[in-house]
This record gives sequence, structure tokens and C-alpha cells, in this order.
Amino acid sequence: MKSLDSLIQAINLIDSFGSRAIEVSSLALDSRLVEPNGLFAATRGANTDGHLFIDKAIELGATVILCEEINNPIDNITYLVVENSARALGHIASAFYDNPSEKLKLVGVTGTNGKTSVATMLYECFRNLNHKCGLLSTIKYSINGIDTVSTHTTPNSVRINELLAEMVEAGCEYAFMEVSSHALHQHRTTGLQFDGAIFTNITRDHLDYHSDFKEYLYTKKTLFDHLNSSAFALVNKDDKNGKVMVQNTQATSYSYSLKSVSDFKTKIVEHDFDGMLLNISDSEVWLRLVGKFNAYNVLAVYATAFLLGKEHLEIITALSAINSVDGRFQNIKESGITAIIDYAHTPDAIQNVLDTINAIRTTNEELITVIGCGGDRDKGKRPIMAKIACESSTKVILTSDNPRTEDANEIISDMMVGVEPSNFKKVLKITDREEAIKTAISLSNPGDIILVAGKGHETYQDINGVKHPFDDKAILTKNLKLLKE
Repeated sequence: MKSLDSLIQAINLIDSFGSRAIEVSSLALDSRLVEPNGLFAATRGANTDGHLFIDKAIELGATVILCEEINNPIDNITYLVVENSARALGHIASAFYDNPSEKLKLVGVTGTNGKTSVATMLYECFRNLNHKCGLLSTIKYSINGIDTVSTHTTPNSVRINELLAEMVEAGCEYAFMEVSSHALHQHRTTGLQFDGAIFTNITRDHLDYHSDFKEYLYTKKTLFDHLNSSAFALVNKDDKNGKVMVQNTQATSYSYSLKSVSDFKTKIVEHDFDGMLLNISDSEVWLRLVGKFNAYNVLAVYATAFLLGKEHLEIITALSAINSVDGRFQNIKESGITAIIDYAHTPDAIQNVLDTINAIRTTNEELITVIGCGGDRDKGKRPIMAKIACESSTKVILTSDNPRTEDANEIISDMMVGVEPSNFKKVLKITDREEAIKTAISLSNPGDIILVAGKGHETYQDINGVKHPFDDKAILTKNLKLLKE
């Protein structure tokens, strides 16, 4: 239990009704999760308005309502009226859990691509350096080796602070988390104290949510806008928007790159499908990671570790032991065929993956790409992704991804708009994703390469609100092994 007065010190109240001299047992954004003597935050989302569920929350025992407007207040209930409930809740959640972000070295990672890889590799690197630490990522939440499957790239502010508090309780020194544009826009990270922030890159994505690219860009920038003077801001200088991120930040700015003059640089010495040799600050390190995009990710990890006070050689040693992140350029070699699973679901990401494959292959092999696009998401990127796949592959199978509430065949039709007539002959349309993967295998011969893109680590397919078990890696492995029989 926490006193309400202690929880609202950092928020600006427009008005309040009822007593503030009461104790709060819990916090909830979902009225169904309200507990007796709890605080219910009525927030406005893209699809629902929490104000519609205030009565339900009170029925379940809420005694404090955080809201933006109120009609007909009820006796014995305390109402806190604020300009933005989500923003206020961030501060309240931090206070409720005793400000855990201030007791950790917390680093946030934002960008279109690379967030999961950088955050996860930081976690693994610092674990290899014998530090207790935590991770909040798209794939999982981890506390010093104990994993929980994640539900969001960045959870809500109550869950974030609860997890950070668990990390503090477990003795963690560091925490690394992905920070999505949705999370920033919805104030899920408000109230957190970051010791550093990393910008990986920015390309077209989430334009189903943000009004345009400029809004998407400047939403990302807010992570850096709220850093204090003791923090660091690390940006990819090879992305022209890196300089936008650090405009007006109070943090000390640093840059990393493969091409530009920057504070931290690396060069790919050699690479194949098993890994690559990087030169970082005159030290060579072999990594079980592939691709220029991973060279950027590794360099961001190296630079962050250095800025957090680690020594060059100990960082290099720790990096050499890192494995690829689930669903990020994972390869399976079976029956002479190389199959690659990657989460690439943006034009830039699919281009990077295909460029990496084509830089390694001899061009004597077939490169068969299986790709779809998610439903209920930015439709504008569908033809772009299909165009890229066709221009960089010898065969392409357009299939379903997570169609959600859309017709998968209509999504494929949207993708076909981007296919040039000269490439029609290399394209197959197979709606069933498992059949698409099986077909790719049947079309391949020893030495060929199959890329299955879009879902990566996911173990489900979202169709009309139902998540059906589906695992690209499992299906590939099973059917590749059948070739031996």
C-alpha cells in the first residue's frame, strides 16, 4: 500500500474530488484488473477510452480514479483530474514502485530496425561481463537469466515499473529496453530515468498509426528530448536523421558509423553465412552474426558498453560469445540448402537482409524469398516490399504474414502492385504460409538459399483475432529434414 499523496507529487492536477489522505493498493489501466482500494487510470487509446469503464472499475473496488474529465462523481471515491492520464500514470507508476529506474543503469534503444538485436545483445554482453541485468524486448522480458514471454515491444508504464522493480529486487545493476514509437506517443516511458539512449536508424514504418513520417520521426526524438545532462545519447551517424535525434538534448551526444567520421567505427573484414570478422578500434573479433546491419548493431553495443565504463578488450571478449537473436538472420543448413529466417517486415529491413545474402552468395545459387505483409498495418509499404523482394531474388513466393482482420489474398494483391511485369514470371502467390514454405523447399536444390521473412521469432499467426500456432523455423526444419528421407 502507498499513500496517494506520495504518488501524486510529480503530477499536475487540474482538479480533484474526494480525500487524498488514503492508501492505494495497486494500479490498473484495464478495469477488469482493478483490485480493492486500487487506482484505475482512465486513458484514451486508439481503439478504446478508459473513461467508459470508470463505473466498472469502481464496482470492482477502485477507490481512486485518474482521469481527464469527470461526470457525476460518486461519494467516497477520489478523482484526480489531469490533462493527460497516460502521462500522469507514468509518474504515479514510478513512485508506486519506488522509482526503480533511478536504481538501475537504464538504457533505451529506439529506431525502426535493430531495437531487439541491440537491446538483447547488450543484455547478453553485460551478462558475459558478469553483471546482473534485465531486458525488456519484443521477444522476452528477462531478469538475470529468468525469461518471460513478452506481450508488447514496450509494455505499459505500470508493467515497466513492476519489471524494473523486480530487477532491482534481484540485484540487477543494468537494464536494457526497446522503446517503440507507440510507447513514446502513449507515454509508457514517462517518469523513467534513462542513463542512455540509442538511435539505430529510421525508415518508413507504423504509418498506420502515425499521421506521417515526420510525426513518426519526432515521436522517436522525444526519448532524447527527455534525457538529463548526466545521460548519453548515442546515434547512428550513417542515418541522416541521427542528428535530428540529438537536437536540443541535454545529454552528451556520441555517434557510431561504418561510413562516416564518428566517435565509434567498425569495418567488416570478411563474412559468410556462419559469421563475420569485424575490426573495432584496431581489434579484430569474429562474431556468429551476419550482415552489415548486424555490424551496426554490434558497434552500438560496443559503444554503449564503453560509455558505461567497460574496457575495450573485455567488451571485445564479451561480444565474441554472443549468438544471433531469435528470428534475426537465423540460418538452418540441411540437405545442402541454407534457409534463413528473419523478422524483416519493413522495406529497409528486407532490403538489408537480401543485400547481405547477395553479398555472400556466388550468384550460381537460386535465392528463393518467401514474404508477406501484416494486415491492419501500413498498406503503403506492401508494394515496396514486393518490389524489393523481386529485384533481389531469383524466385519470390508472396504469402500471408499476420493477416489479422484483413483478407490475406487482398494483402497479396496489394503487394503485387509493386511487381514489375518483367518479374511476373518469378513470382508465385500461395496464401497458405506453410504451403508457401514447403513450395520454396520443393523448388530448391543443394546449394540454394531460402529466405523466409516477416515473422522471425513469432510462434503464431494472427488470423481474425485468433493466434494460431505457427513457427517458420519449426516448419522449415521439419520439411528440410524430409528431403533426406
